[in-house]
Amino acid sequence: MRGETFDPFQVVIVPFPFTDKPTAKRRPALVTSTREFNDRHSELVLAMITSARHSAWPSDVCLQEWRAARLTAPCVVRFKLFTLDVSLILDAIGVLGEPDRRATATMLSRCMALSDTTLKLSAGGSV
Repeated sequence: MRGETFDPFQVVIVPFPFTDKPTAKRRPALVTSTREFNDRHSELVLAMITSARHSAWPSDVCLQEWRAARLTAPCVVRFKLFTLDVSLILDAIGVLGEPDRRATATMLSRCMALSDTTLKLSAGGSV
């Protein structure tokens, strides 16, 4: 979808490759990068969206308003992050609702070294 602009918390459809087959499956993913990053790099930083709850990760965010995001089944955002060229985006289908945005942003900030406090601690400093 070259030329398209993507925003944080948009739900997109991407091709996920199989490791043992020459095909890919269409899967939802969540845009976690900023519009500025996306536009400047023509790449998106994405998080996996999955309905596979039997293999839960401690950082999974259960989507309460999954229907509003135009997902077809109850899902979680899994912070299995990856980048993908915008030309590989198959479709943009929806946007997370406000409660799911807040929950996802909170967990993302817990998982990533995004704050000054986190950076100080990782550098061996004290807070």
